[in-house]
Amino acid sequence: MHISEGVLSTPVLVGGGLITLAGTVIGVKAIDTEKIMSVALFSSVFFVASFIHVPVGPVSIHLLLSGLLGLILGWAAFPAILAALFLQAVLFQYGGLLVLGVNTAIISIPAVFFGLIMKRGLQSNGSKRFALSFIAGSLPILLSSLLMASCLILSHAGFQDTSLIVILWNIPVAILEGIITAFTVGFLSRVQPEILSFSSRQS
Repeated sequence: MHISEGVLSTPVLVGGGLITLAGTVIGVKAIDTEKIMSVALFSSVFFVASFIHVPVGPVSIHLLLSGLLGLILGWAAFPAILAALFLQAVLFQYGGLLVLGVNTAIISIPAVFFGLIMKRGLQSNGSKRFALSFIAGSLPILLSSLLMASCLILSHAGFQDTSLIVILWNIPVAILEGIITAFTVGFLSRVQPEILSFSSRQS
């Protein structure tokens, strides 16, 4: 879910950059020594997941796992996603440096939002945890696609058709990410509950 350079207007680029700057500052402050390894690990997970392409008709789209990052890292998802997108832009020319702020914002805002509001509910067990994890994994993708569409339309009204296609293409990805997140949370709650801030009694 990358917007290429030369597409967005200056106000959208500036706005996205300022949001990413603010989110990254908050995220860095939220990282303590115990979280550094988790941030590095899940930044790498995000980086690798973006290379797993999912065919949808004549096109292909890729995973993000941003909802999972939001659940585990909270505000720290901002610097984790920023670092991964920066490396993708530099090493593989995905997106670009000028749109780095916007791309980070459209992925990180939904991840952090749903991660923070759904985190406490994941302390439940069984089907309720699975359902909440699915929601926390899928809805950030849909919201990110809406944010991306908004950025495109705000930059140029001619992007309306493209924006609709972007949203539709991301519906199957959202479902897949919800399933992956739900099973991942279930697995982590059994083998390493502390990474989800679960006590041993809650797992």
